[in-house]
This record gives sequence, structure tokens and C-alpha cells, in this order.
Amino acid sequence: LIYCYRKPKTKRAKRFLEKREPKLKENTKNAMLIKGGNANLTVTEVLKDIYAVKKPFAVLYKKKNITRPFEDQTSLEFFSKKSDCSLFLFGSHNKKRPNNLIIGRMFDYHVLDMIELGIEKFVSLKDVKNSKCPEGTKPMLIFAGDMFDVNEEYRRLKSLLIDFFRGPSVPSIRLAGLEYVLHFTAVDGKIYMRSYKVLLKKSGCKIPRIELEEMGPSLDLVMRRTHLASDDLYKLSLKQPKALKPKKKKNISHDVFGTTYGRIHMQKQDLGKLQTRKMKGLKKRPAEKSAEDGGVSPKKSKSA
Repeated sequence: LIYCYRKPKTKRAKRFLEKREPKLKENTKNAMLIKGGNANLTVTEVLKDIYAVKKPFAVLYKKKNITRPFEDQTSLEFFSKKSDCSLFLFGSHNKKRPNNLIIGRMFDYHVLDMIELGIEKFVSLKDVKNSKCPEGTKPMLIFAGDMFDVNEEYRRLKSLLIDFFRGPSVPSIRLAGLEYVLHFTAVDGKIYMRSYKVLLKKSGCKIPRIELEEMGPSLDLVMRRTHLASDDLYKLSLKQPKALKPKKKKNISHDVFGTTYGRIHMQKQDLGKLQTRKMKGLKKRPAEKSAEDGGVSPKKSKSA
């Protein structure tokens, strides 16, 4: 695919291109949810529910797209460029790989890594008759299971899921805003995804009593194929600009206990010119002043 970059002719087009330019602090990552050419009802419902969880930082393609991401990635890169999305979730279904999901991310509009997951059990949002969280709620992510720390594929899947569901960066957090939990458990070769709504109950003290109420969607997944980036490319994608790195302060050191020591460089002081406290007893006498001036009396002779 060849993209032609032309100079914008209107102010609206200029603002549109400025939003897509590289920034020191990037915008919240958007995700595109694409339905394959042979997607069944289960895969379609999964894409709709994850779109409802991910909104407003998601784009749902309702038409079917005949593509195979593991064989040809050009269509994914085209949609990523078109919709300005760096994350994607592709759903498909066939006899060899039924109820199939492919989750991945892009780097410089090229596929960085992607992991194929099979859906074994699914409970949708509408099947759970409890109250839901409002749109755009930032979830709390919990990962349970040693596989997320031991196995490289599961470790990369954990990084992918954090990227996909983390939401916008916030400067501060309020207690009432912690109302949505996404829990991922890896055990016996399966990944269990559960979502809960946090209920703050009265406890008789300042800290409320917390209860979890299942909200949906709920997924039982199994890992299939993987396409992981090389270590060099993965490190390149994590590289930060120099302007964001904290500047090292000179002449400051720390000991093993965390105490900060600072070294100050000062000019040599003349202690003779040091300002002292003004007291009558410290005033110089006329004889001392004349000795300092070279024996010349400070008094002027009277003219005849």
C-alpha cells in the first residue's frame, strides 16, 4: 500500500493531521474490533461486548472483512492507518479454529505482536441481569497465576491485555471511581476473564466494606497461535524520547539508607569582611581606624 502525503488545504485538515503527529505524551490508545468473513453469532457478541467495555476508545467495524492476520497483515495495517488505532481485536470462526479471537498491537502502523485465543465459554453483558458501570469507566486490572510471570507467551499476553484495557492515564484517583474490576486467571492452560462491579457498603468506620458483583462479559479462553516481535524490535517499541527521561542532578548522592547528600561549590570567603552583629562594644576606636588607614588621622585640620 502506498500513502500519498499532501499538504493540507483547509484548517480542519491541518488540525486533523496535527492530532496524528507524534507527541511527547501520546494520546490514549484506540482499538479497532474487526469481524472476519466467517464470524458466527458468538464471535459477533464477544466483539460487541468488548466494544461496550472499551468505549469511547474503540472503533467497531460491523461489516465482514475477509482477511487472515497470520498470513497477510496488509489489511490490518490499512485499517490501523485509516482509523488511527494501535490495538486490534479480530474475530473469526471456522472448522479448524472455532470461535477464534486474535488480539494484537501495532508499532509504526505495522503489526508488532499478536496472540490467537479460542473461546470455550462465553457469558455476555445482557445475560447478567445486574447493574452496569457507566461508559468510559477505567477498570482495575488483576492478574492471577504463575504463568503470567514464568512463561514468555503468557507474559506478552499480560502486556497486551494491559495495553488493551488500561484506558486513559489519570493524575489522581477517587475512591468512588474504583468501581470496575477485570480479573484474568491463568491456570491449567486456560485463561479465565471475569468482570465485576465494585460495591461500597457501609462498614461502621471510615473505610467501606467492599463487595464484588459479577457484571459480564465472562470468557474462558485457550491460547492457540502466537506471533511475537523480536527482542530488538520490542525494545525499540518501548524506547522513550529523551525529553521524557528524568534529568540527572549533579553533585547529589544517596547512601544505602536512602539519605540524600548534596555537594555545594562556593567561592573562598574573606572572613575579615564578614558582617557581624552591630554592637557599641565592637565599634572601632579612632586610634584603631587611623592605624588601619596608615597612620593618617581621619580628622581634617582647621583652616586659619
